[in-house]
Amino acid sequence: MLYFIPAWYHQDQWCENEQKWHVRRMHTEFDDTVKQIQLFHRSRSYPYQILLPGYTPNFRHFLHRQGIFHAPYWSCFDAVQEIRRKKAVPLSFYNMKWPPYTEFIYTMFAVVALHRGQKYAQIEFGEDGNPIQIDLYKKGGICRRNLYDDRGFLSSTILFQEDEKPFRQDYLMENGMWKLRHFLEDGHVEINPGCPEYLIMNGNAEEKRSFSRLVYDRLEQVIGEVFSSYVELTKVQDLFCLAMHDRHTGLMRKALKGKRTILSFFEDRYSYEEHMECLGLLESAGYVVMDSRESLKKIRQVMGGLIKKSKSIPPFDTRVDPGISQQLEVQKILVPVDSLEPEIFERMVRVLNAYLGKNDKAVVCLFTRQADYGRDRKLLDLVSGYLETPDSVKGQSGQRTGAFVSENAVDSPEPKAERFQVEQCVDELSVSRCMREQRVLLELREQPELYLQIMAISVGIPQIVRTRTQFVRPGRNGVVLGNINELSGVLAHYLESLKNWNDAMIASYRIGKKYTTDVLVKQWKEVIDSFGEDSNLTAGQ
Repeated sequence: MLYFIPAWYHQDQWCENEQKWHVRRMHTEFDDTVKQIQLFHRSRSYPYQILLPGYTPNFRHFLHRQGIFHAPYWSCFDAVQEIRRKKAVPLSFYNMKWPPYTEFIYTMFAVVALHRGQKYAQIEFGEDGNPIQIDLYKKGGICRRNLYDDRGFLSSTILFQEDEKPFRQDYLMENGMWKLRHFLEDGHVEINPGCPEYLIMNGNAEEKRSFSRLVYDRLEQVIGEVFSSYVELTKVQDLFCLAMHDRHTGLMRKALKGKRTILSFFEDRYSYEEHMECLGLLESAGYVVMDSRESLKKIRQVMGGLIKKSKSIPPFDTRVDPGISQQLEVQKILVPVDSLEPEIFERMVRVLNAYLGKNDKAVVCLFTRQADYGRDRKLLDLVSGYLETPDSVKGQSGQRTGAFVSENAVDSPEPKAERFQVEQCVDELSVSRCMREQRVLLELREQPELYLQIMAISVGIPQIVRTRTQFVRPGRNGVVLGNINELSGVLAHYLESLKNWNDAMIASYRIGKKYTTDVLVKQWKEVIDSFGEDSNLTAGQ
């Protein structure tokens, strides 16, 4: 069995990142573990299972969003709360117990319950329309927050003090009895002495084990004890693919001691240079998988003596997905700006503005993953400040809302695009839609974003980069920019010559053959087979 241990946490907490349907998603859910599971889920190459250390009452909806709804999993908090249900069940707030004379008010975002004219509760829903949270009020202030599981029951409740500060969270069993009590001020945890056991389900077998004590100093101690109990039941030949994250590195170093492990590093999620506690894991790991050759080269330089075997496997696959940029009247230049040095940003804007004066079809799309409200306006104001010509950069936010449809649904001529625009894209679906409209990717950050580079290969557009990576072949599918003053000439090379642009597109598709789904699966087979024939996961099984 191949076990995946993901790092799907909300900020710095042992819980999922589920949110209300009307709240803008601030961070992408897609990472290396999602892609790895997708590869094995679709290819059916090996038996696998997801191990969840954190609290995930809406995990079924997360799996559905990622296209792996039927992926097998084990949850640490399901074991703690003795939950046996696996399937999502519709839950209506109408079926909950409400005091007599409760009136429901339907707003655009939530449902508000009034009792005798006073606000009694506010019901929040997830993206799939299921109630995920109900806040209860007393004398105008919140006193309790109930969190609901997508399998149709109350999962936990948070109690608030009179100053509306949360002080305790109770994790409940399916019958509503509290099982674990987490005191938020000092972090200590109490176990219900009336049911001091947790449930370990391994296949069709069930086993109840008693907690080693009734009071713990931290929630992490409870998670570590229950998680280790499940790991002990696995076979010697089993493999564990651990997504490196500072939230669980210390816990996993103890739980996976003596087990065959693969460490997966993804972008800037975990800095091994700042967290030296990973040394023990690196020494015992059978394999280290990095997301790019550049990252692999860096970790070998820093930790080379500790790493036994290592390999770079991109977390995203390529596919031939021709964009629509040739069908547009404008030529969009996508420019990622997050973490771009201010001095380079300013110089780039001035050079681009000069080029826009020569090419009236060109448009600059400032790409950002940050979903903060007003982020688009701030970027455009920044550009205006650099150029000191506010009227020339009246850009529009790239929220992609179909802004050119008239009220009477009559086609109207599309107005001339503004020269500087902003594309705010958080999830990979919106990034994909955005990329299909671009003519060139201009990536001047020192560390390019992997997904953008692979998407550029998939849609067949040239890449102009500052740092050479494995996804750019200078003179074929892009250019490594030596000096920013050369930018105008490079843009003219691709935007003013269809032949040059087509040559780059063909080169992109050829390079993309090295990173298809089949190739990535084959690379993962090589990693697994390296553990030897006794791993019971050899290629071909």
